[in-house]
Amino acid sequence: MTSASGVVIVDKPSGVTSHQVVGRLRRLLGTRKIGHAGTLDPMATGVLILGVNRATRLLGHLALHDKAYTATVRLGESSSTDDADGDVVAVADASRLERDDLEAAAAPLRGDILQVPSAVSAIKVDGRRAYARVRAGEEVALAARPVTVSRLEITDLRPAGRCLDVDLEVECSSGTYVRALARDLGAALGVGGHLTALRRTRIGGYGIADAVVLGDEAPPLMAMADAARLSFPVVELTQEEARDVGYGRPLAREVPGAPTGVLSPDGELLALYAPAAGGSAPVAVLVGP
Repeated sequence: MTSASGVVIVDKPSGVTSHQVVGRLRRLLGTRKIGHAGTLDPMATGVLILGVNRATRLLGHLALHDKAYTATVRLGESSSTDDADGDVVAVADASRLERDDLEAAAAPLRGDILQVPSAVSAIKVDGRRAYARVRAGEEVALAARPVTVSRLEITDLRPAGRCLDVDLEVECSSGTYVRALARDLGAALGVGGHLTALRRTRIGGYGIADAVVLGDEAPPLMAMADAARLSFPVVELTQEEARDVGYGRPLAREVPGAPTGVLSPDGELLALYAPAAGGSAPVAVLVGP
């Protein structure tokens, strides 16, 4: 059983939930205090960040970074879940679509946009997850939300009978649903569309090259200080400042970002701080006095 704290970047396989990955790591490390940041649907693969013990307090901040994906959209069919896990129905013949048609339809989906999330998302509606309401047979209408799609590149087109499979590379802000991009691309072309493959290749500074495939042995933990350096600006404190951080006190020192990782003189991540009047204030304290 481990009492150590740190971060594990997992390459999640298809066909398992993010929570099942957490359960597997709990068994491997012998600790219950493990969580994940940035849920991936069962169909999806790729970068999943897991925090162990005290590092679970970092997860909400790590999940806010921008993300990168590779995806495949099938045009000509729609789905009840906007991906291949739902009930798929044919809509229209998409086989004659050309790249120029797709580029014109994709243009309004780039940049700062308002996106309606998929109805089966984990967004809460009156205290319950939207997907739970859908599964219970309820009609769910989610409000559009502002997101940023900084990159939406069409990399390949492949005929699939009356359908057209389109490979995409996407870079977007946290909270963007690639399933919704697939749906909206198909809707703009009048042929329907849904996601058939999704791989997350990056969350902030964490890339697929950093990820491990969980096997039968416990993976090594990335130190919280190293995780912070990939995600936030960091500053090293004096011994006196480090003692104040242990008590959750504000600091007279100004920090460069919101949040900033603050390190002890020997390099341990103590907390996350953010600028405040007269200096900086704690956002998440990871150690005690």
